[in-house]
Amino acid sequence: MNDLSRRPGTVGVAAVLVLLVSCSDPAKNSEVVPEAPVEESEPPELDADPPSVPDPGPDEPDASDESDAAVPEAYGVSAGHPDAVDAGMTILEQGGTAADAAVAAAVASSVVEPFTSGLGGGGAVLVYEQGEQPRAYDYRDVVPEGGIPASNTGVPGFVAGMERLSEEHGTLAFGELLAPGIELAEGATVSGLLAERLASDAGALPTGELGHLYPGGAALSAGETMVQQELADTLRILATEGAEAFYEGELGQQLAAQVAGLDDASLGAYQVQSSTPASGPVGDLEVIGAAPALPGTSLVQQLQLAETLGLADLDPSSADFVHALAASWRIAFAQQQWELGDPDVVDVPVERLTDPDRNRAVAEANGLDLLSVPSIDPGAPLGGTDPNTTHITAVDADGTMVSMTNTITNFWGSRNYAHGFFLNDHLRRFDLGQGGVNEPAPGRRPVTWSLPAIVADDQGRPVLGLGSPGGPRIPNVLAAAIARWGLHDQPLDEVVAAPRFHVSGTTIEVESGYAGLRDDLLARGWGDVTERPGRLYFGSIQALEIDYEAGEIRGSTDTRREADHRIEVLSD
Repeated sequence: MNDLSRRPGTVGVAAVLVLLVSCSDPAKNSEVVPEAPVEESEPPELDADPPSVPDPGPDEPDASDESDAAVPEAYGVSAGHPDAVDAGMTILEQGGTAADAAVAAAVASSVVEPFTSGLGGGGAVLVYEQGEQPRAYDYRDVVPEGGIPASNTGVPGFVAGMERLSEEHGTLAFGELLAPGIELAEGATVSGLLAERLASDAGALPTGELGHLYPGGAALSAGETMVQQELADTLRILATEGAEAFYEGELGQQLAAQVAGLDDASLGAYQVQSSTPASGPVGDLEVIGAAPALPGTSLVQQLQLAETLGLADLDPSSADFVHALAASWRIAFAQQQWELGDPDVVDVPVERLTDPDRNRAVAEANGLDLLSVPSIDPGAPLGGTDPNTTHITAVDADGTMVSMTNTITNFWGSRNYAHGFFLNDHLRRFDLGQGGVNEPAPGRRPVTWSLPAIVADDQGRPVLGLGSPGGPRIPNVLAAAIARWGLHDQPLDEVVAAPRFHVSGTTIEVESGYAGLRDDLLARGWGDVTERPGRLYFGSIQALEIDYEAGEIRGSTDTRREADHRIEVLSD
């Protein structure tokens, strides 16, 4: 086990910084003003050479390997709301694929959780079909041709993303996938969380335009029926005419006329990004995360650093475990700040960032004193007070796994409402990044925190799909969950219920289960350790695992929000 109190000298610190900024040449000035001051405007001067490290890039899962263990004869959905689970399961029961189910669940989520996601926002998804390499899609919101409007609303990508996923990985007609959402829009029961958000956020919402949510000026209460007829009408148009109606048809023209900052040309030019996701080995597994400009590279790098520091041997309830992951996140986050940007514009060195040999050298050079490495972003501007998303994981009877995160960014997005849905405020995320890698321009999408993830086994098969809401907390929530599940063999129920933490600068924020570690963590050099009450702050993990040997699909319901999951076994 590593000596957690060891504090190496400055040569190790300089070495890790050389590794961090090698192959980088960021511009010194940024036109986007962050919400907090940044101490460095360029990478710090270095006075040591990095260790000699090969740079082969990460190994990819070998999809050609086969096992005697068959794909379980079952299917399932895990989502942030029970109605979304039901929608996805309905599609699977009709013979749809995991991608079909995820689309249906996503549309249903947008109806019953309108404060988290919807037609006015975007998202990202990973698709891992048996025997194939995983695929990533980014359908987040982009800068309109006229630049960033005052509302920070980007051109929404949700509808384009859902149709693209249906076309490339589905079997049912796109209109069939919208049917459960249309039914919910015409009448759904208000959940406790929705009622809470309606009441607490009334002062910030255009309640005069939202009579269906605020009948007589009062917010709907839990258990009442919510009818969103305008949204149902919009979904019917999409079910009949497809995404073209949203981007080039009459619906899109009305949207451009109604929403400040949007225009016909920007809507018509919208494109979904499709690419190979970020991935890298951790233990005997392959961790796969969202492609740039999303932080899949950061998730892999954090886990590889912490693994080198003995993470597999550290009690997950201990200060040692939290410290190893938290200190590793400072490095991964610093790298994210200097390297991540829209891959259509920025050449992101994915292979270098997820190279286990390079990350091993960084960790070995500094031991568990990674905390001493200067923080690239001391203020950690997070771009808003309520960053939020919703996540869906689906597995079909063929063993295809889909991990999808959707968002309108902050709760209720920009709070602007049109055609039955809320518009995003996603473009505020250009406040992240250093050195000009995350700069706004027409058609460009920002760096943010959405992070659908999948874990594959040593035979190149998907074994765990997971994701969470929670804004900047998402990477740390998922890294700890993957470490508990993959390196410590904890059951999924224990993983989901376990306490969580988040790192911001030199402060660690913890759930109550970790509050007793405060003194131990302060002794390791952290500036502060604070407990964050409230069930929303640390997200809600939606996960499904495939156990090929047992022939089972398993899930777990996170009780922090209103999540649910359901698994059905095929009958003989």
